[in-house]
Amino acid sequence: MEFKYGGSETNQKTVLGHPSGLFVLFFTEMWERFSYYGMRALLVLFLTSSLLNEGWGWERADATILYGWYIGLVYLTPIIGGYIADKFLGFRNAVILGAFIMTLGHASMALEGTTHWFFYAGLTLLIIGNGLFKPNISSIVGQLYKTQGEEKDAGYTIFYMGINAGSFLGILLCGYLGEKIGWHYGFGLAGVFMFIGMVQFYLAQKIFGKIGLKPNTNKSIEKTIEDDAEKLEDNVEELVEGVSKSRVISDRMIVIGIFALFTTFFWWAFEQAGGSMTIFAGDYTQRVLEGSSATAFKIINSVIVIIPLGIITYVLSLLFKKTFSKYSTANIVLASSFVIVWALVIWMLQNDYKTTSYAVAYSDVNNVEKVKEIRTSDPLTVGDVINVKVNNKYEFYNPADSLNLANTVKDGNLLNEDKNAIGYFFNAKITDLKEESAKGLFWKDNTYASLAFENQKNEVLKQKLALSRDTTFTAGSVVQLKLTQNLGYVAEASEDTVTAKVTEVKSSQVEVSASWFSVLNSLFIIVFASLFSKIWQSKYNPSGPVKFALGLILVGVGFAALAYGSSGIPEGAKTASVSMVWLVLAYLFHTLGELCVSPVGLSYVSKLAPVKFVGIMFGIWFIANFLAGVIGGWTASYIDPISEKYGLSTFFLIFTLIPAGAGVIMLLLNGKIKKMMHGIK
Repeated sequence: MEFKYGGSETNQKTVLGHPSGLFVLFFTEMWERFSYYGMRALLVLFLTSSLLNEGWGWERADATILYGWYIGLVYLTPIIGGYIADKFLGFRNAVILGAFIMTLGHASMALEGTTHWFFYAGLTLLIIGNGLFKPNISSIVGQLYKTQGEEKDAGYTIFYMGINAGSFLGILLCGYLGEKIGWHYGFGLAGVFMFIGMVQFYLAQKIFGKIGLKPNTNKSIEKTIEDDAEKLEDNVEELVEGVSKSRVISDRMIVIGIFALFTTFFWWAFEQAGGSMTIFAGDYTQRVLEGSSATAFKIINSVIVIIPLGIITYVLSLLFKKTFSKYSTANIVLASSFVIVWALVIWMLQNDYKTTSYAVAYSDVNNVEKVKEIRTSDPLTVGDVINVKVNNKYEFYNPADSLNLANTVKDGNLLNEDKNAIGYFFNAKITDLKEESAKGLFWKDNTYASLAFENQKNEVLKQKLALSRDTTFTAGSVVQLKLTQNLGYVAEASEDTVTAKVTEVKSSQVEVSASWFSVLNSLFIIVFASLFSKIWQSKYNPSGPVKFALGLILVGVGFAALAYGSSGIPEGAKTASVSMVWLVLAYLFHTLGELCVSPVGLSYVSKLAPVKFVGIMFGIWFIANFLAGVIGGWTASYIDPISEKYGLSTFFLIFTLIPAGAGVIMLLLNGKIKKMMHGIK
């Protein structure tokens, strides 16, 4: 019996007009992307968070460099993983092994509090596992369809939506748990869903029949296909403008090189999402909303979460109807994952809806009663005695700095020009200098100063701070310190908590997680992808170089929004309260740019490269992405030096001008590039 689709008889049963196996891959990929993006959203936040907040307290530069290397290597390892699957494992075994290795990686990262080696082992396992998983699951999608054409393209579009659904949910839930509850919970949740994705794929893999089961052993068939493709290629090229075959090949290879070069500029800027843009979201954005603004956010957040999740759950029910009788265990595992997700989503939304601000009185660093605000979803009343965790942030303070000239000191309190308290002021003495590494930063030593100082009650306090590289302080030097204190509500007392008394029940509030902004990319893709697809299929479909140029210009426009939004932040400021509108606009333009670039990249590599060079050209393409990630992390590491000297706005202008300039150059080269493509559209 001749089947329409590749795979088993069960795979011939369709869901939304496509083989059932596509949706097994859809959900496997969705949970893998859930784990990848969920962890990625937390990486820089965790590394730069203070030790008191259970982070590692790294400098921003060190965190973004590590992030850049991680992103770069994630792009590089699929070259090796694809080769291993082709020659030894087969696609399916590679997917299962890669998923298993990534599950171990997430589990290892969840144990980061035990020793930093678990953290690095986790990152390494994630990079290796991704290399085996990512290229090979996409290859299985392609083999489900026996013919090329619109149906196969639509299948890849559905698969692409699974990627974005996983990204959306992973960032949302892992980010929320990591920031609100504890970093290891966020890392651990990513591992749970990677494990579920692996198990459901393993249990349902027979639906694919012989697809991807073994490496390519039938060399005669493979060689025949390649020979036929080359003959067709030769025949076509002989007809192209009367140009010789060698000239056509060389021109097209040059075009691939041009695209690879310009894609480096795009992803160099775009991948700031997990680096400098995450830092901007965490430290420079006003994320606390109250009153009507808080209510509006809660409603919008509920809508954008529940509707997509409801649609995906409906798709799951359709898959159930077609495959449950044959693969009941796999379906039960998959259903359990949705029960967990729905439970987490409902808990998260309820937590936000119940969150209220309270004024509480506590004893500050000077043993003087102070009133500060806390936020919690637990119901409190005036007079309640609660436990709070005091987060002390010490930093060196220079009264002669232009930022501080208008500030004054009164009774140990640091006041701004409006006479509002912005922290505490201390004269401290350096008692010792020591070279040591920050937690987990084993490859680099910093000079740490041990400091002693007195509060207003003449009690001696001690603190240790890292010195900047250009400092001239020595043991015995007297320095000035600034301390800011923030409170966090804790349900149970511990050695790190103090008591506080509720003095006032204030407004309904919500604090938007810094990682939440990253979900906007996936959300905007889901919203705009179909529109862009229709444009590409219409008479208004621009050429590949023009699409690339538009993508570069749009990503530059996104950073222009951030540059404008941060223009009021003084040079050297470590925190600010810029409207979140600018971040939303940045992600909107970046996503529109991504939708322009996506059709150009790998698609044009496959169209332009001669059959025998396709693998090499894909390798070059991934190397370009690797370089973009590494260079992007290195560039992001200069956020503090550039901000201190020229302002944060100047830092973002770099990411505005370079991609936009590259886009303009691509527009100017459009005619020449189209000619060198020799008829490829």
